[in-house]
Amino acid sequence: MIFNSLHGRDGEDGVAQSYFEYLRIPYTHSGVISSFNAMNKVISKEIFKKYNILSPKYFVLNKTDFNKDRLKKIIKQNKIKYPIVVKPINEGSSIGVNISKNLSALCKTSKLLFNKYKELIFEPYIGGQEIQVAVINGLPLGAIELKPKRQFYDYTAKYSKEAKTQHIMPANLKKSKYNQVLKIAKKAHNSLGCKGVTRSDFKFFKNKFYILEINTQPGMTSLSLVPEIAKYRGISFENLVEKILLNASLNR
Repeated sequence: MIFNSLHGRDGEDGVAQSYFEYLRIPYTHSGVISSFNAMNKVISKEIFKKYNILSPKYFVLNKTDFNKDRLKKIIKQNKIKYPIVVKPINEGSSIGVNISKNLSALCKTSKLLFNKYKELIFEPYIGGQEIQVAVINGLPLGAIELKPKRQFYDYTAKYSKEAKTQHIMPANLKKSKYNQVLKIAKKAHNSLGCKGVTRSDFKFFKNKFYILEINTQPGMTSLSLVPEIAKYRGISFENLVEKILLNASLNR
């Protein structure tokens, strides 16, 4: 049996999962297709749209199509206002995510990212509360609110104590809104056919929840959110691991 705690490309996008299936070794978390779809921000957004789950509007640019005039034209056509978020379409742990306040900064950031990635996704920055919801074995566990000291909940904010990100558990929401975001996270989990544990990232802005992405391999460190949510619900770290392991299987 494999407890899959790999992050990012190859570990979280269906590649490792395909090896486990080929070798017929039962494993935890989501399967090949759901992992691939969740990791690809374009595919997951289209699935969210199909299931009427609100997500920021977006457009995608290929490295070969990129230039300043084209970028400016597409932003205008899509009626997207600054700040604009640009990120790789299939990266994990907020790697490569940048927020730009104007065209000049966005072009500079995009050029740097295109040195490493072939495609980038662009979307408007959504303000408001940062809410994260854990779902385990198809059931929502709870919602936590984050208040990063940094520009947003980036790689450093996720993995470094020095970042001093404030965690508020449970999230500071009205009961009706708290229950609503739990239902949306469950719907997102199920719409992608996820298994085991997931963590969905939301922004709550102007009384609406926008899903940013769903993580099929959420962190299990001392700073990670799923263990913190579980602890609040009376589930120890050991019991959380056991719940995930007991759900391990093939053909996920």
